[in-house]
Amino acid sequence: MWQKYINAADIEEALEILSTYGEKARIIAGATDLILEIERGVRNGIEIVVDITRIPDLDQITLAEDDWIHLGPMVTHNHCVASKLMRERGYPLARAAWEVGAPQIRNRGTVAGNLITASPANDTITPLMALGAQVTLRSLEGKRVIPLDTFYTGVRKNVMRADEMLVDIAFPAMNENQRGVFSKLGLRRSQAISVVDLAIVLTFEGDTISDAAITLGAVAPTIIHARNAETYLRGKTLTGEIIDEAARLTMQDSRPIDDVRGSATYRREMVRVLTTRGLGAISRGEEQLEFPSDPVLLWGQATPGDAAHTSTGSTFTGQENIQTMINGQPFTFERGYENTLLHLLRDEAGLIGTKEGCAEGECGACTVFLDGVAVMSCLVPAARAHGAQIITVEGLAQPERLHPVQATFVHEGAVQCGYCTPGFVMSAAKLLEEYPQPSREQIKHAITGNLCRCTGYYKIVDAIEKASQMEV
Repeated sequence: MWQKYINAADIEEALEILSTYGEKARIIAGATDLILEIERGVRNGIEIVVDITRIPDLDQITLAEDDWIHLGPMVTHNHCVASKLMRERGYPLARAAWEVGAPQIRNRGTVAGNLITASPANDTITPLMALGAQVTLRSLEGKRVIPLDTFYTGVRKNVMRADEMLVDIAFPAMNENQRGVFSKLGLRRSQAISVVDLAIVLTFEGDTISDAAITLGAVAPTIIHARNAETYLRGKTLTGEIIDEAARLTMQDSRPIDDVRGSATYRREMVRVLTTRGLGAISRGEEQLEFPSDPVLLWGQATPGDAAHTSTGSTFTGQENIQTMINGQPFTFERGYENTLLHLLRDEAGLIGTKEGCAEGECGACTVFLDGVAVMSCLVPAARAHGAQIITVEGLAQPERLHPVQATFVHEGAVQCGYCTPGFVMSAAKLLEEYPQPSREQIKHAITGNLCRCTGYYKIVDAIEKASQMEV
């Protein structure tokens, strides 16, 4: 897929490469979008990828003295979900991050990558625009600070130059007199692209709205503001009549099209419905009612990022060896750097327990642990394995003793064709490391990234629940 893979040691090295190679080079962080774009021919001419995941401190969420929240370029969606600061003072973004993909995707996909991809259906753009966010772009020539509402020029288009890297996302932290929500309509409960999504941030003086931001995704070529509804709400209180009229105006401000996920007429009506629900939740103080207090991250006991930062920069062009630890054993690979971690494990390491199902991050059959957290190996570049710690399904069991999840899958008959089973087992094992006594709801959340075409999932959930009652 690429001719040269570089694990950058610092931002300066990454910028030097971008400056030298221009359009032929791309930054890789989570790579959950870029790998698929390269494979599908959406991004052509990319010869060099620059992996920034080894650079320390790029995954921080901080509150500055000016009361602005800052996100580094390696902040993942699950970082936002887990952040107490984000949940308290940037809730619409935390909720949007929770709606992205599945736990394995949220452990790799970054907010910065979501913004740069520039799809009008990408979940995190909508709340960040409602929150008044800006991005900082850096090149060897200096920095540019761009308000997010001027960052986009069209579908999958933005103002970034080929020599620039997004180094910061920032927005004013929400105050006590501000309330906000994010709502999304998809065609299924998880792993769904938005048919419509919406963010609302209201500022109050007592019960009166002094300012309003309503932003809409998947209803125009870019994320848009519902300007007429925002103007209407200022100076109003949230009565049922006001909510109904604001929802109607928001619907009128949308500009959807017909596509495979929904008709324009359906989208407009769903804009009205989501606006009604969002404003209603704010009026009742129920914005976070459905957001879990103990979200499933599939981090186990790991702190994402720490292990990744132990390696220095490295370059792979086919002449260098990838050196890594898999299931506690050292491995050296002389080839495979230009492929995904999934193929490195199966084709080069001979560890075929990790399955290839969809090869696009939809089915979870390829789930492994990378530096302690669950990821889908089909969306991880192979060279990311250099200096990493990897666990596959072959590494779960102890000598002469199955992992409790493996044992209960057998005992409960949770296996049918068995193809998806390694992915389910890996997700369940990481869940039990994170929550030794999970609720059934947490079990269901843990396997939202794993698809089985044989069963109704009941025996799978039962098996995981039984495993939680055993000694791990």
